[in-house]
Amino acid sequence: MKTRWSVFSVLGGCLLSLALSVSVDAASRKPVAAPHGMVVSVETQATQAGAEILKKGGNAIDAAVAVGFALAVTQPSAGNIGGGGFMVIRMANGNAVAVDYREKAPGKATPTMYLDDKGQAARNPKITTKDSQGKESNPFTNRIHHLAIGVPGTVAGLTLALEKYGTMPIAQVVQPAVDLAEKGFILTDNIANGLNQVSYIFAQIPASKKVMMRADGKPWQAGDRWIQKDLAETLKRIAKEGRDGFYKGKTAELIEIDMMANGGIITREDLANYQAVIREPIRAKYRGHEIISMPPPSSGGITLAMMLNILEGYDLQKLGHNSSKTLHLMTEAMRRAFADRARHLGDPDFVEMPVPSLISKDHAAQYRATIDPYYASRSEKFGPQLTGPVESTETTHFSVVDQWGNAVSNTYTLEGGYGSHIVIEGAGFLTNNEMGDFNSKPGTTLATGQIGTPPNTIQPNKRMLSSMTPTIVTKDDKPYLVVGSPGGRTIINTTLQLILNVIDHKMTMQEAVDAPRLHHQWFPDVLNIENGVAADVVETLKAMGHKVNMTGFSGGPYVQGDGHSVMIDPKTGQRLGAPDPRSADSAASGH
Repeated sequence: MKTRWSVFSVLGGCLLSLALSVSVDAASRKPVAAPHGMVVSVETQATQAGAEILKKGGNAIDAAVAVGFALAVTQPSAGNIGGGGFMVIRMANGNAVAVDYREKAPGKATPTMYLDDKGQAARNPKITTKDSQGKESNPFTNRIHHLAIGVPGTVAGLTLALEKYGTMPIAQVVQPAVDLAEKGFILTDNIANGLNQVSYIFAQIPASKKVMMRADGKPWQAGDRWIQKDLAETLKRIAKEGRDGFYKGKTAELIEIDMMANGGIITREDLANYQAVIREPIRAKYRGHEIISMPPPSSGGITLAMMLNILEGYDLQKLGHNSSKTLHLMTEAMRRAFADRARHLGDPDFVEMPVPSLISKDHAAQYRATIDPYYASRSEKFGPQLTGPVESTETTHFSVVDQWGNAVSNTYTLEGGYGSHIVIEGAGFLTNNEMGDFNSKPGTTLATGQIGTPPNTIQPNKRMLSSMTPTIVTKDDKPYLVVGSPGGRTIINTTLQLILNVIDHKMTMQEAVDAPRLHHQWFPDVLNIENGVAADVVETLKAMGHKVNMTGFSGGPYVQGDGHSVMIDPKTGQRLGAPDPRSADSAASGH
């Protein structure tokens, strides 16, 4: 069977680029196999950078850090040193940790910083964007503006992981990224087209224009070499000084100068005070497997655990993969878990959350008792609409396993595609627009997705809620699956389906990645489904009362996630890498 995927990127609901369509022969695709180590990411050269580190004797953490820095050069829409994210690590000895390097609100941030005098969302009058119909407008200030930028966490997180759990010096793992920035790399169609689609925004920001556009003003072409000298110098400072090469010294000075000149509020004090945090992962059991995932301020691990607990009460294998009964039950589990997500979750340093209760088997049993096996529930049954702020689908995930059995699942982001689109003058890197992931209007809930509940309102030094769900699954106390995805709130449901496809439906890792996906997030009360699900199944779901959508932002088919994953074969120990066909440049590389 051949399935047709359309891959595109969005920012704030506006179509930015239609990258390509990929024809996938699901029956013939096999995972990439290697006996010792495996790296899977969205971009070939970053994947290779990690694989080379493994070949030189580095462990999975060394390789993951190399991939993270390399993607900051070669995957500008989401790879970054100006953003933040989460890393789940399971060492070969069984110890597991979660590295939280989510961005923070600056010290001068206030709950109403994005509202104008009338209490409405303020816009940036200096920048013009286009909606999906090509109509020009001014973006909200918390999307393209220096005020949109949270204190970056990526460098702190990657260097902390390396220091605590890696084996190689920082200079060695950063060097591939330095080389890619300083010597340049050859653009693919995908990267060139993506840059060209947002060039009209870069052209309005002098520092971004200098870095992100060709010097002659012509569009980028596949085959062009893109050299990023300022970024190379920033990476060299990190290679020499580690964390302090970014959060102190020249780079910190460049960030503060750029902020002061353009209405931003991040200071050198904010940068110096930023710390990544080692947290205890969320752990759950599913059919004898241990699920190790990300705790708050990511909502991913808790929401994933809730859904798995609910679904464990059903024989999904017997019901069949992507059958109407299976998809109905999955949708109902999603609906209930996302309702709890909206009500309870936020930054654990600011918000008390009933985590043990939420991920308990008893809580799942109570929810399971409310599911009608024949009819869709109404989302209103689980409380008034509290959907959080719009989360961009532009994130990136990578998975790494080494020869000793250490495993890393990492998801990080700039939030929107290309983040704020703002490059720091003289430092060469794009910055995030993560402040838009806070609820910008306290006390007010809007149908557009903004909510005013306390857990995710803006406070100084607070981390914004996320859906990123880097996850490691063990079988018989050995690493089995390393999974995750980009995709805003769809991340959690994509990760869920990768796990179900392998454990319940006995798929290979590549089959699990390739299979059509679905998404429901409580509100809006809509079930999104990719092409490839049987037409009679879709009609049955509609007859059961589900409001089905199969159309994406571009008007083409709905597309969900980018699940670059690894399986370790329990019998042979082979590392089986599965890049997602939904992204053009994805790759797996082993040794």
